Amino acid sequence: MNMAKYSIGVDFGTQSGRAVLVEIGTGREVATAVKAYTHGVMDAYLPDGVTRLADDWALQHPGDYLEVLHETIPQLLQAAGVEPADVIGIGIDFTACTMLPIAADGTPLCMRAEFASHPHSYVKLWKHHAAQDEANRLNDTATSRGETFLARYGGKISSEWMLPKLWQILNEAPEIYDAADVMVEAADWVVMQLTGKLVRNSCTAGYKAIWHKRDGYPSQDFFHALDPRLENVIDDKLRGEIRPIGTRAGELTEAAANLIGLRPGTPVAVANVDAHVSMPAVGITEPGKLLMIMGTSTCHVLLGTEERMVPGMCGVVEDGIIPGYMGYEAGQSCVGDHFEWFIEQCVPVSYAEEAKRQGVGIHQLLTQRAKALRPGESGLLALDWWNGNRSTLVDADLTGMLLGATLATKPEEIYRALIEATAFGTRMIVETFREHGVPVDEVYACGGIAEKNDLMMQIYADVLNMPIRIGASSQTPALGSAMFGAVAAGKTNGGYDSIQDAAREMGGVKPDAYVPQEDAVKVYDVLYAEYARLYDYFGRGENNVMKALKQLKSATTKDEVPVC
Repeated sequence: MNMAKYSIGVDFGTQSGRAVLVEIGTGREVATAVKAYTHGVMDAYLPDGVTRLADDWALQHPGDYLEVLHETIPQLLQAAGVEPADVIGIGIDFTACTMLPIAADGTPLCMRAEFASHPHSYVKLWKHHAAQDEANRLNDTATSRGETFLARYGGKISSEWMLPKLWQILNEAPEIYDAADVMVEAADWVVMQLTGKLVRNSCTAGYKAIWHKRDGYPSQDFFHALDPRLENVIDDKLRGEIRPIGTRAGELTEAAANLIGLRPGTPVAVANVDAHVSMPAVGITEPGKLLMIMGTSTCHVLLGTEERMVPGMCGVVEDGIIPGYMGYEAGQSCVGDHFEWFIEQCVPVSYAEEAKRQGVGIHQLLTQRAKALRPGESGLLALDWWNGNRSTLVDADLTGMLLGATLATKPEEIYRALIEATAFGTRMIVETFREHGVPVDEVYACGGIAEKNDLMMQIYADVLNMPIRIGASSQTPALGSAMFGAVAAGKTNGGYDSIQDAAREMGGVKPDAYVPQEDAVKVYDVLYAEYARLYDYFGRGENNVMKALKQLKSATTKDEVPVC
């Protein structure tokens, strides 16, 4: 007789949702299911195929999230032959800040007929950067007023976060703002669909909505100074109980249980962020160990014992990752997206044909050829800002750059330079943490890139001059969410009383590490010094040509006369 108990984790990513069924006690992943979002990422048109989106927009459809739950969880149970009664808990994680306006009954405004063709009624994905103007004005106002909260976020609030996105809705679509009962993280909305009640998670509130465990949100005076219409924004649009991660949000309602094939009353964990939930999944529950969650973007998370102010970090939140510690976050907004752009826009047909002849993907072919190059051999250096800079400059208006190209430059040389650029960006983050009193003693990585690309991980080890350990699971965020689901169930129900207990039994890394190569380290030290010079020159205001070009593009698109 099978006495095993299980937990389910669902990771809502940028392009798809991934669910995993995990055995309690061992961390063994019994079954996995993936569902690509029907609407994908909407960055050109709404689903009507007519309504055009402006530059820097990135939207999603909330119905896609329900499809993920409806399709993947029954697949898990069927594939594993597991009964719903043996599933003791469920947890979810999400990209962040991914937010949407909802009505009082929880219905997303985009699902109402009168708003179906209104862009601001949809989910704004994390990489929606069209609220940069609002972010700039927020930062200027906070700086001029000497607001202390700003230092906890590295000196700048990002356009990716809740308040700039919310303010953009108010500025550009006040009718949507007024129609919304509240603005919520997509993570909290999905948990609401499962439990029937809105519970805001402390992770996204802390990192993405400027909430502090001890101080709460910024003052009404600040919001009034920002925009008089925002004076009561917390009570009006961000109200709701905030619960700490590692606790229970509620239990599955009968309707939700019928939708996903589990039992009513199954415990549901408070929602979490994909990067943060990954840390216990690789077994990290103590300070000094940096985890890189590598996908379309990279998030860097780290634990500390003290609240340090680090320029350009995404935030430091008490209990933000593991209870009892300060959780630090930084990130790069262009990693996997970087390489996908290059594949789609810059690779000649001859390479695609060669990949087909070899029976490999184009990424594999480019990686093979790039691996044959020595560090520095291409003569190229890139800045990894094709999607702006999240850390340490916190500026979505910065753009990418490639330096050193000649008529002899080959695609694989550019591909390798782009990989190296992302590694240099990570080194900038690591050195900034260290310079401001936050130790980084070990480095870990997880996610699709860490799993699949040996060349990239070796380059990172060489650039950082540190060994890199890789998470044992190929579905690290989903595993972490399943672990939090087991904590929501509690030890008396077959789960755990703390995430530390769950991490000891269910988390882990692969046995081998990527080790720095001395010759490569020396070359990359030279290249990094040049990268750092370019980083400051183009990123800190000495030469604002990137922003000037972006403004010219925008003005030309709108048939306006640009002012230089």
